Amino acid sequence: MVVLWLVIALLLVVVELNHMAFFALFGAAGAAAAALVALAAPTAIPLQIIVAVVVSFGGVFFVRPYVSRALHNRRTGHVTKGVHGGLVGQEAFTLDAVGDAHHPGHVRLAGERWLAVSGGGHPVDAGVRVVVTSVQGTTLVVWPLDAHGGVTAPPPQLDQAPDGADRRQEQ
Repeated sequence: MVVLWLVIALLLVVVELNHMAFFALFGAAGAAAAALVALAAPTAIPLQIIVAVVVSFGGVFFVRPYVSRALHNRRTGHVTKGVHGGLVGQEAFTLDAVGDAHHPGHVRLAGERWLAVSGGGHPVDAGVRVVVTSVQGTTLVVWPLDAHGGVTAPPPQLDQAPDGADRRQEQ
């Protein structure tokens, strides 16, 4: 029985590594506790099952909330809503000259390098703060900002579609 409980514990650890929800981890702890009971009392199978269930449920109900909260508080980074919805309106910096679709450049947004094109039709120099006005596939459409954080000229209407589907409004 010890080997069976250890195999169950190992399988539950593998499941936990794939999901990171902290449910299977406590099931693995329960199976490991049952393996310890099986070492001491190999014929007490009902006791092993009770220990496995009590340790598993105890972990899920009493320990998991604290572990989840601790991990949630440690998360950092840029959180976006939807695929593209959180990118529109964000500020970025040009890494190189950003031109039209035939001369794209790159911007740094949320710590990552993104392909970008100028929404104004005029090239934007490297090192300029820009705002994302829409997303076309994996390419950001950007508009330059002035030194005070305002747009240098009226930008096209910001794309509010979560997938960037409605693009800019034509004038």
